[in-house]
Amino acid sequence: MMDFAERAKRVAWQTLRTCLRGMLLAVTAIAGLPLLVVSLACVLLLPAGLGVVLAPKSLLVVRRQADLQRRWALEWSGVTIAAPYRSRSTKPTNRLFRVFRRCWWVLGDPATWRDLLWTLVNVPVSIVLGLLPAFLLVAGTWTVMDDVGTLLSEFNNVAPHGFLLQAFFLSMLPACAIGGPWLLKAQAVAASSLLAPTRKEMAARVGQLTESRWDAVDASAAELRRIERDLHDGAQARLVSLGMNIGFAEQMVRDNPDLALTLLAEARASSGQALSELRALVRGIHPPVLAERGLDGAVRALALSLPLPVDLHIELAGRPSAPVESAAYFAIAEALANVVKHSGATRAWVQLQYDHGKLVTIVGDDGTGGAHPRTGGGLQGIERRLNAFDGMVAVTSPAGGPTQVTMELPCELSLART
Repeated sequence: MMDFAERAKRVAWQTLRTCLRGMLLAVTAIAGLPLLVVSLACVLLLPAGLGVVLAPKSLLVVRRQADLQRRWALEWSGVTIAAPYRSRSTKPTNRLFRVFRRCWWVLGDPATWRDLLWTLVNVPVSIVLGLLPAFLLVAGTWTVMDDVGTLLSEFNNVAPHGFLLQAFFLSMLPACAIGGPWLLKAQAVAASSLLAPTRKEMAARVGQLTESRWDAVDASAAELRRIERDLHDGAQARLVSLGMNIGFAEQMVRDNPDLALTLLAEARASSGQALSELRALVRGIHPPVLAERGLDGAVRALALSLPLPVDLHIELAGRPSAPVESAAYFAIAEALANVVKHSGATRAWVQLQYDHGKLVTIVGDDGTGGAHPRTGGGLQGIERRLNAFDGMVAVTSPAGGPTQVTMELPCELSLART
């Protein structure tokens, strides 16, 4: 009896949750109509010049509404809808051209217009499929309560008469419990027809991922060559010298003890230097502080080691996966190294936070500006490192400064490890 009661309670809660979710879908769809009208009005203002500023802002709000639909489809119905948007250009330019480029980035993306079409189509789809579970629940519950009230209190039965009508309305309760989640899934599938990438966009995306994979392979090979070179020219050479000094000292220990002691002292110094170089090499591969204290602690330790003050604003509720954490740390380290080497800045700042499935990092300075990604440069290295994780880098660095490097890495946070 207890198992049946618990099961009935769970089914009732899941049914009520499905109805509430469907109502939320319907309300959100209706609320999107004014946004659609405003966005179209801003697009019509493009010839007047005002739309160049307003249209991207309104269309990006539509994009956020579409992202909300994608998230609900995944969380509520298990339907994955990938984001089809084009990446934003990171080439530096002045403020005026940046406004026009941002406008073209939004308006030139076919996914933007599919978002607008979905905002319109979503109204009848979400009203029908979203409100139908609630209608079935209300109609079935009303019929049951009216029949029970007639039997117990003998008041006038206003429920539908006839066996077939009674059976039809009473069947709405199990239909709501069983079919409600399928109605929400149907709405998610309808959303994926417009909000998911097209075949052409998927092909372009595959090409981009292939290119980023080869970049990651090249970067890994270059990193291995650097480690091999550092070992060969540094620690290995010192260890060879150490072995020679110890061997020579063994030969001289009887005939010339003083020289043997001198050689042993040099050997001890060489061993210390080799150990220091090995530790530095290990820190370059994966800093121990990153493994022990996470990205938050590692960035704070990095900021303390720089010769200029660095303001930190870090808000992380957990830790990303180890590869993402390592990529973010080395990207921040490279950006701060560029600040020290090239910017002539007196102050820098790092902002690190997690926002809607992305690890967002902003590294800025008050230097002379003019920074831009160039072949073989540090900013291009950051871009190649983050591309392997489907990340992006945007550089804003007008002449005279300030410079701001914005980096985004898609990831999920786990609970903070201690």
